[in-house]
Amino acid sequence: MTEIVLGVGASHSTLMNTHWEETFHKDRAERFRDALAEAREALAAARPDTVILVGSNHFRGFWLDLIPSFTIGVGECVASGESGTPKGPQPVDIPLARHLANSLVEEGGFDPAFSARLQIDHGQSHAVQYLLDGLDVDLVPIVVNVFAPPLPTLDRCERLGRAIRDAVLAFPGDRRVAVVGSGGLSHRLPWPDWREPHGDDEEFMVGAWLNGRENWQDYDIRRREIIRAAEASLNPAFDDEFLSLVERGEIRRITAYSTEELEKVAGNGAQELRTWLLMSAVLDHVPGRRLAYEPMPEWLTGMAVAVLDPAHPQEGQS
Repeated sequence: MTEIVLGVGASHSTLMNTHWEETFHKDRAERFRDALAEAREALAAARPDTVILVGSNHFRGFWLDLIPSFTIGVGECVASGESGTPKGPQPVDIPLARHLANSLVEEGGFDPAFSARLQIDHGQSHAVQYLLDGLDVDLVPIVVNVFAPPLPTLDRCERLGRAIRDAVLAFPGDRRVAVVGSGGLSHRLPWPDWREPHGDDEEFMVGAWLNGRENWQDYDIRRREIIRAAEASLNPAFDDEFLSLVERGEIRRITAYSTEELEKVAGNGAQELRTWLLMSAVLDHVPGRRLAYEPMPEWLTGMAVAVLDPAHPQEGQS
């Protein structure tokens, strides 16, 4: 019988790779890095055969010529390797990936896109670098659209997670499956609403998202400059409340937020919380354990790590 053995939620930031020496809050950075290592050890102890890796797209694998809400990698998977993250082919559990794609369409009430040659970016490969380092696991990569509106609603993401859970548990054999949700907490990126850019920088970004399919590297220097010049906008109070929901197994409560409300309280980057929500739904919202939370203005993001262990759930408080 296929089992779901562990869930991990973790923030990502390529600035951790490229600007470590310039990071002012080294103590916070090191605590976050240590938490990633602790989560990696938890994954190793859970002995998964396969990791369902849920992450976002940062316009290196998907472009404004085609933006699905959800995409499952069912064949080749190639990491773009930007900013010191892993580059090149990644192992895919093709039988399980195709089972999920089929099951979601035929039984789950969902119509996800699929890709037989999926390009992922640091939305997934940051987790490959830090959480799966040295582990002999295959992936089922899932990309959620969190930056090009209209976005899938939070409720839709939660229901997709539950449908994936049903499909995984129905998969024949004895797979041990873990799930990783890779996304930041509160933060605001200097990214425009693509439908209404204002000024040279925003028009440049939208042009990069529209025209970068074959030459995304050509846009990266200026993209990086725009991101590095941005002023951090974090909401540690929101992040603490969110992580408390994770600890109590009540993360589904964030589905009360609309996309607009979530951006208003926690920034446009917080739309990545969909990856945590989906991961938690696959784990049936078992109460989790917070390993770290560090507000990192230098990385523009609230950085957190949490583990959901169905064999040893934390005490729920509800």
